[in-house]
Amino acid sequence: MNLRDTNLTQLSAQTYDVLVVGAGINGAVSAAALSKKGLSVAVIDKGDFAGETSSHSSNLAWGGIKYLESHEYLLVNKLCKSRNHLMQSYPSTVQEIRFLTTLQKGFRFPALIVYLGTLLYWIMGRFFTRFPEFLSSAAIEAREPVIDTSNAQGGFEYSDAFLHDNDARFVFNFIRGAMDNGAVVTNYVSAQDAQFIDNIWHVAAKDEISGEPIAIKAKSVINACGPFADAFNAELENKTEHHHVFSKGVHLIVNKLTKVDKVLAFFASDGRLFFVIPMGQKTCIGTTDDKVDSPNPVVTDADRHFILDNVNALLNLDQPLTMADVISERCGVRPLAVKGNSGSSDWVQLSRKHAVDVNTPKRLVSIFGGKLTDCINVGNEIADTIAAFDMPLPKPHAKWYGESSDAHKQTFLDRAALINLDALTPVYSSELLSTRLWRRYDINALQIIDEIQRDPQQAEQLMHNAEYIRAELHYAARREMITKLDDFLRRRSKISMVLRSSEILSSPGLLEACEILFGEQAEAKLAEYQAMIAQRESSK
Repeated sequence: MNLRDTNLTQLSAQTYDVLVVGAGINGAVSAAALSKKGLSVAVIDKGDFAGETSSHSSNLAWGGIKYLESHEYLLVNKLCKSRNHLMQSYPSTVQEIRFLTTLQKGFRFPALIVYLGTLLYWIMGRFFTRFPEFLSSAAIEAREPVIDTSNAQGGFEYSDAFLHDNDARFVFNFIRGAMDNGAVVTNYVSAQDAQFIDNIWHVAAKDEISGEPIAIKAKSVINACGPFADAFNAELENKTEHHHVFSKGVHLIVNKLTKVDKVLAFFASDGRLFFVIPMGQKTCIGTTDDKVDSPNPVVTDADRHFILDNVNALLNLDQPLTMADVISERCGVRPLAVKGNSGSSDWVQLSRKHAVDVNTPKRLVSIFGGKLTDCINVGNEIADTIAAFDMPLPKPHAKWYGESSDAHKQTFLDRAALINLDALTPVYSSELLSTRLWRRYDINALQIIDEIQRDPQQAEQLMHNAEYIRAELHYAARREMITKLDDFLRRRSKISMVLRSSEILSSPGLLEACEILFGEQAEAKLAEYQAMIAQRESSK
């Protein structure tokens, strides 16, 4: 019996202290915090973990510099503090990166005034990052020749943070941490109905893979459904103070465009921020920022043209980028929390700050908005909220986040050195193998070392340019609840972001990967993925 099957049988085995519905970043940190602090926790998601907003971000963990323009100083102060704490807690994953920002002539503020804003931002960030620099157009061109400075008035370079891996992987590690602390977690399980009877929530759920019904009981429920939080509250007939409006964000992934590993920041033709973000040997460009009514967005030709037109106008490329250069696309909505009936007319000014609404009589908590930068605060706030339901936390001071100690890391590095692990790093890799394994798996990377010591072939790459070795697949099959091939290719890894679908499908190692992940179901799971890709391509 695999991990998911085991957890499915456990969902109905007891009355949980907390049921978390939704396994994006908000649900993941809620589960990680509550389980570590000693409560019994169940988590369900109708799709895969981090399957929606949490896998479509810009991979940036920033302090919200853009909110200075709208004078939200308290929010910027809070986000800077959260960013610093995240960088300190996850030094291998959340790292400082420089933003090389170019302002065009005619921009709404002179470059020097905007630079003074970066100094304020640095001060509000408690001097945690490198000092900002004011740059002339010539200095910008000297640092990154690909930037078109012909219409630039100048710019600056300042620091924020980014995720060295992908956002969905970061979210999953909170899910894995919750499981390690006893939480019963399952993907592809939807909540069909919920009734609060005799002080207990009775949730009628469904296994979306088999169609089988599942009865779950819990003393409290957390609505962490992200962009679907309003719909779930409507099903529960739960009236809340906040609701969501949606901003669609689209990114395109292309081959590497820049000489330096810095984020190139501009203001696009519509006046909003536009990024060129390093992604190893690839580059992520975007984003759009358009109000939409549906939490299920799609990439349109207008989105693609907007991004390509802007990057071609802002960079001096040998050849203009076209759709033929696009390797993959990211598309999701940012759920923005608004209070009451506000937000429809001034949604562009809305920030990503989160809100927590509480129905105390029914012990029902709803999380709105939020961003990855603030995730530790969300987890702590939810733990305090649940404790206030007269549900005391057995271990209220337990720390539920952060990388393992330096001593544990050194143990891993010593083991890696014994087998000369880094010598096995492929020439096309963007980093050493030991660096990557520690960042992805923390202390559990020792299990992968064990596999390689047992069988050196476990260190081989199964798919060229994928930066994933055979031992990682065996680990993922055991511990990462990969239910569909897309779960692995898009969310546990970033393979489908950096390789074209045609490259993936033609890879000699794809079938072996399926056999490792799915055993006897390998061919069926591969066919399922092929059908999904065919449908996606036909809809373009």
